[in-house]
Amino acid sequence: MAATILSRTVFATSRVINSSFAVPLKTQFLSSVFNIKPLHLRVAPYAKYRTSGYFSTMASSVSGVTTSSSVQSMSTSESVVSVDWLHANLRDPDMKVLDASWYMPNEQRNPLQEYQVAHIPGALFFDVDGISDQATNLPHMLPSEDAFAAAVSALGIENKDGVVVYDGKGIFSAARVWWMFRVFGHDKIWVLDGGLPRWRASGYDVESSASSDAILKASAASDAIEKVYQGQAVTPITFQARFQQHLVWNLEQVQKNIEENSHQLVDARSKPRFDGTAPEPRKGIKSGHVPGSKCIPFPQVLDGSQSLLPPADLKEKFEQEGVSLDKPIVTSCGTGVTACILALGLHRLGKTDIPVYDGSWTEWGAHSDTPVSTSESS
Repeated sequence: MAATILSRTVFATSRVINSSFAVPLKTQFLSSVFNIKPLHLRVAPYAKYRTSGYFSTMASSVSGVTTSSSVQSMSTSESVVSVDWLHANLRDPDMKVLDASWYMPNEQRNPLQEYQVAHIPGALFFDVDGISDQATNLPHMLPSEDAFAAAVSALGIENKDGVVVYDGKGIFSAARVWWMFRVFGHDKIWVLDGGLPRWRASGYDVESSASSDAILKASAASDAIEKVYQGQAVTPITFQARFQQHLVWNLEQVQKNIEENSHQLVDARSKPRFDGTAPEPRKGIKSGHVPGSKCIPFPQVLDGSQSLLPPADLKEKFEQEGVSLDKPIVTSCGTGVTACILALGLHRLGKTDIPVYDGSWTEWGAHSDTPVSTSESS
């Protein structure tokens, strides 16, 4: 069903967005049909850089200065890349770019439609809700190894590829997909610092239509997930997933940690939700937090442009909230999305083994027998 809806949406949109239309006509049509505010697009043709192999070096004029960089030079110990770096490496044949935009339901934004209106040239759409566990009622939980491998293969990604993921806010849902790739054994993955907003603010071009290849791949990824969960074979598989259990926590581990206190649990939700003074956005979920956990709302690790803070500032934020960087940490949030932003920041500080509680508060708060603390009970 999800695959059918995605296919219809993408193909219907692709019929009205093609290269023969002028940009104002495209945005005017989408605005009237999908109630999307028109975006002022600056679209220009991109020449294909001729490169060979994963270690090719590319040169590009960035802000008037010629810079050289390569995919090889980007260390996997880094968690983010700059828009200038991505622009210089954009056409490397072994570089894949993913638009992983996702928004809270109350924002009433459609990431797939926004991808159609404007995305980084060559970027493919990664459906955060669709590429997920189809056997649970919890939102966008990790899919199985086979399902992730099938979906990513359908997107045309191989283990040799470097992957840069971004979103429409700056750093938000892209961190979730960065974590997902790492959970399945792929370390050549980075988040675009500042995301699409910074890319556009830097004057770099966006595409205002998706190629037929991108449309087919988005639909194929959704189909692949459904087939795996229905027990059907999916081929070809170009990406081999290797599940890294230490990067994922479940409810039982969090329960056990309350007694053993082996890890510091850091919650990325807002302070009112953590304190239990504000209701949860999802019905039937208790308010409060896991006993003994600490709160660092995810916006605190980002600057005003929604980019990741520099290491010194990140270190200060965690230490101010009583989180020791010398002790094990696990992160949590509402549905496992913004917890990954904290993990992204901790990765920048050299903490590369931070697990995320995948079910997060939506799972914990829905159980009648899980303990909950609030500001009154603390």
